[in-house]
Amino acid sequence: MVKNNKVVFKTYSPTQGLRLPPSLDELIPLYHPVRVVNEVIESVNLEELEKAYKGGGTSSYHPKMLLKILVYGYVSNVYSSRKLEAATKENIHFMWLAGMQQPDHNTINSFRGKRLRDTLKNIFTQVVELLVEEEVLSIKDIYTDGTKIEANANRYTFVWGKSIRTNKEKMKKQLEELWQYTQKVIKSMVL
Repeated sequence: MVKNNKVVFKTYSPTQGLRLPPSLDELIPLYHPVRVVNEVIESVNLEELEKAYKGGGTSSYHPKMLLKILVYGYVSNVYSSRKLEAATKENIHFMWLAGMQQPDHNTINSFRGKRLRDTLKNIFTQVVELLVEEEVLSIKDIYTDGTKIEANANRYTFVWGKSIRTNKEKMKKQLEELWQYTQKVIKSMVL
């Protein structure tokens, strides 16, 4: 006797509308990195960045939104302003950060090159200090001077170098070194 093994597919209709469309917030997992970027940038004081804007003329995109797009782009290895522009139209995470706004690549480039130029170091410092305060990052583990660090999995784990104090002055010095190193890395990516 032959059995009838008919193949059954799930219903597929890409043009079917939704009665109640979901919000973007519902579609992003609770612990996704995009939420971390959003929360960190929301916690940073951007008054200095906002002062870089002149009044008058047409309205501008909010610098907080543009900064979130840039930071999440860097976290996601998206550096090109054209790719960032496309992401705000195609990628749900960028769409959520941008609040469904779609800045073009010229706006993103202008923001990155002109508006952030004088304030990025301050913002960078605030972000690192916030991450240290929240114990997400340990400043004593950041070495940019060629210090040798053995693997954590090694039972003979050790660190060569001066012992690091966690006072504010030492942290500022390390932030400056980290900033200089970050600038070199960014310049090498651009070239």
